[in-house]
Amino acid sequence: MSNRLFSQSTGMFIAETHTDAVTWYFSVDKFLVEGKTKYQQYQIVDMPTFGKTLFLDYKIQSSLLDEYVYHESMVQPAMTLHPNPKKVLVCGGGEGSTLAHALSHNTVESATMVDLDEELIDMVKVHMPEWHRGSFDDPRTTLVHQDARKWVEDKKGENYDVILSDLPGPIEGGPALYLYTQEYFQHVAEALSDDGIFVLQSGACNETYPYCFACVHKTLESLKEHFPVVRGYYGLVTTFQMPWGFILASKKHDPLDLTPEEIAKRLEARGVTNNYYTPRFHQAMFTLPEYMIKAIDAHGRVLTDAEPFIWDA
Repeated sequence: MSNRLFSQSTGMFIAETHTDAVTWYFSVDKFLVEGKTKYQQYQIVDMPTFGKTLFLDYKIQSSLLDEYVYHESMVQPAMTLHPNPKKVLVCGGGEGSTLAHALSHNTVESATMVDLDEELIDMVKVHMPEWHRGSFDDPRTTLVHQDARKWVEDKKGENYDVILSDLPGPIEGGPALYLYTQEYFQHVAEALSDDGIFVLQSGACNETYPYCFACVHKTLESLKEHFPVVRGYYGLVTTFQMPWGFILASKKHDPLDLTPEEIAKRLEARGVTNNYYTPRFHQAMFTLPEYMIKAIDAHGRVLTDAEPFIWDA
């Protein structure tokens, strides 16, 4: 994606190009924080309707308007599906909201968050409390700053109940390129418990760019011996101007088997209150539109370290 910042007579805008066909212009009322870490630039701005919003390298990441939609979609289906999630690993998730949603389940005894960019996390702790809600200081939290793949590779037999992979897209030269491959997913399986659940954000879930989602889905489907249950789903993220895809891979439990009554029972027992992922809406999230089913068949391929997916939108 190419991005640019410029002024017009009507004010300040950030322009983000999604594909050759689409560029979005975000109106900015005020720049709140700007800076640069070893890995990326960051911008926190105040925007009409969206409120406080995080950009990384001028690419929109999340806003107060609906960060809960993305992060509940990222976390709550997998956490709720597991009957007793005690040990959780969060890969990425720099804003801290993924961690906070995992910790909202009172069954959790330990949550490890592995994020490479320590400078960004230090900024987030100060300037984005609405996202992390104190989760970095929770006594159950262990915060690690290193490469997520190396961490997972070294954790064979660690028996995580849930692994949540909230990482950047696989951009060429980026830190996450090899976190969407068959080899990595095999390491994830080896780090999970016997009934463990893995979920990762998988890119756009619409007709303009379904390719990343399609390939990740196909890759996880190729690992039936590790993940007999693979279910794609999506959240309607207004901040991204499109539905956003997630894929859940499970060793045992199938989200399609969960009834609204059982979901409600688990959420109540764990003290969890959601605004997007609810018992009534669960089945809808896991009902992919026909265009995505067709995209998986037409564009999906097994991703490997030798031939990873490279996001070129």
